[in-house]
Amino acid sequence: MQRTSLTNAECPVARGLERVGEWWSILIMRDALQGLRRFDEFSQSLGIAPNMLTRRLNTLVEEGLLERRRYSERPPRYEYVPTAVGEDFKIVIMAFIAWGNRHYTPEGESVQIIDQQTRHPLQVVLMDAVEGRAVPIEQCTVKAGPAASPGMQERLAFVAGRQPQDA
Repeated sequence: MQRTSLTNAECPVARGLERVGEWWSILIMRDALQGLRRFDEFSQSLGIAPNMLTRRLNTLVEEGLLERRRYSERPPRYEYVPTAVGEDFKIVIMAFIAWGNRHYTPEGESVQIIDQQTRHPLQVVLMDAVEGRAVPIEQCTVKAGPAASPGMQERLAFVAGRQPQDA
């Protein structure tokens, strides 16, 4: 059975998953965004088979999340550095941490999100782009964007019709 490609899907979640949806790739990005750069560092951190790590690193480079930079000529060795697209993935990692901490840490948090400068704990929130205020996740939804196809507009209208409306 051949896997369906989501590269040209209209949904941004589907397009994003096409690039990093495999769980090893997400863990590699987590480590890269925390400063790991070299093959051996990823291998030691993750305990991943070398052939699998090579495939995942190559995919992340091809998808533009990591850049391969040579740091040794003999033997040729590379490091993997997040690109601007890869750096933008940090918000996804932070959301995963917050979600995992909220629901899957009965023994307590083993990782916390903090401000690098103040070292104060942080919460992942969404911000109103017009008013600049934090918006609780329960209050967030989606709507069709300017490039939405008629099918996407119809799907989102259907979903919106199923959501409870304020009285």
